[in-house]
Amino acid sequence: MKTEQLQELAVEALHDLKAIDLVVLDVRELTTITDTMIICSGRSNRHVKSLAENVATTAKHHKVTPVRVEGEREAEWVIVDLGDVVVHVMLPAARSFYHLEDLWDPIVKQREKQG
Repeated sequence: MKTEQLQELAVEALHDLKAIDLVVLDVRELTTITDTMIICSGRSNRHVKSLAENVATTAKHHKVTPVRVEGEREAEWVIVDLGDVVVHVMLPAARSFYHLEDLWDPIVKQREKQG
């Protein structure tokens, strides 16, 4: 499955369960780890876990096996690694503390200005 299709699949799975403040970052020019990072929040630990599970389940239905899912036990920050797309589902407090968007977004915007 192409990166764009995988990204759409993940975004739809997150929207289906009402993810909060969803952000999609194209990081393919910045790292070899992944092409796209999706960051969103959930209202509670249960919501965070459900969002991540929905992404993983939806991917499996489309014959995409997640490389790894981590953080489900505590469900404060769950990562669903789909290879070309990595999904970060976080509680608002964890998201505010780690500022993932602040780490990646300025670099993405700087690259866009240069390109």
